[in-house]
Formats: sequence, structure tokens, C-alpha cells
Amino acid sequence: MQDDAETPRGHRSLGTDRLAAFSDGVFSIAATLLVLDLAVHPPGTPLEQVLHAWPGYLGYLVSFLTIGGAWLLHASLTDRLTRSDPNFLRLNLLILLVVAFLPFPTGLVTDALHTGEGQRVAVTIYGLTLLAIHVLGSALNEYARREHLCPPRGDGQDEQGTHRRLLPIVIGYVIAILTGLVVPGAAVALYFGIAVYLIVPFREVVRLLFRRS
Repeated sequence: MQDDAETPRGHRSLGTDRLAAFSDGVFSIAATLLVLDLAVHPPGTPLEQVLHAWPGYLGYLVSFLTIGGAWLLHASLTDRLTRSDPNFLRLNLLILLVVAFLPFPTGLVTDALHTGEGQRVAVTIYGLTLLAIHVLGSALNEYARREHLCPPRGDGQDEQGTHRRLLPIVIGYVIAILTGLVVPGAAVALYFGIAVYLIVPFREVVRLLFRRS
């Protein structure tokens, strides 16, 4: 932990170990709670019940990948932190608040797809939750950059890269949310596509393919 004299006036320098440990715990618990929404329901044979439970599998997959993508970005930020401050901790708690909330709208979407009732409301709440996670994550990263809580990667590349990656995510979620007001099933498919985008390093895959060719 740095001395107060080394930090900007009005900000108390804090360590990062407990921040990272607490955050990782919330991310892991939220991802684990998603399993509770997986269930089979009669009537039908055991195989039919398993097959009819596909909305639960889809909701689990989308939410787990979304949490995983958010955790990857969060871990990248916290690994670069040299210090923290009270405002950063409060912003971080907001992200964890929404991440821990995600199993609830996931359950709403799963039930709505099963029953066919309330799909628009469930899908909209789900999309707004997913969007909030990434908007808050971007705000946390921006705060860390402005308050010099982590060293820059050089020549503004870190800031430009963050904005380039966030913009298509935000646009994608807005399109999906609006789509969900008309075709809820299509919105869930878009959420799945965004979740895959968050996890798969497409640029690195393309670079590897070009290197081999």
C-alpha cells in the first residue's frame, strides 16, 4: 500500500488484494447459482423432459458466458491495479450488485420461454441487466484510468481499445433489447451471440490463422 503523500489529494490509497478476492468470490457464486435454474418438469418420458428443458440450458449458457466475459475484463483491470481508493470500491460494488442479481432475470427468462407467458418483460429485464454489467464495467475501467490507479499501456491504446470493444457490445445489447419487445426469442439469440463475442478472442484467432497461412 502506498503512502497518502503519493496519492492525489482527497483520495485515500487502499490495497487491492481484498478487492480482487471479494470480487472473484461474487463472480464465482453468481455463476454457480445459475445451475439452480436447471430443472426438468413432467409430463413426458425422462428423455422428453430433458429435451424440453432447453430454455434452462440456453439461459445458463448465455448468463455463464456473460459473467465469464465480465470476469475476464474485471480480472484484467484488477491485475493491473497498483492501488485502489474508496470511490473505486463503491463502483466495484455496483458491478457486483448487478452480477449477483443476474441469476434472477435468468430464471425469469427460463420460465417465460417454458410457459410462453411474460416473455417480453422477462427478456427486457434480462437485457437491461446484461447491459448494466458492461456499462458499469466500462465506468470502473474509466475511473481507474482517470485516477491513475493502474499504469497506462501506452499512447492511449488502452483507452481506444476499451472504447472500441465496448461500443459494439452496447449497440448489440440495445438492438437486442428493442428486438425483445417484438420477438423475445430472437433477442435471446442475440444475447447468446454477444456472450460468445465476449469470450472468444476473435482477433487473436484471425491473427493465428493468418500467421499459419
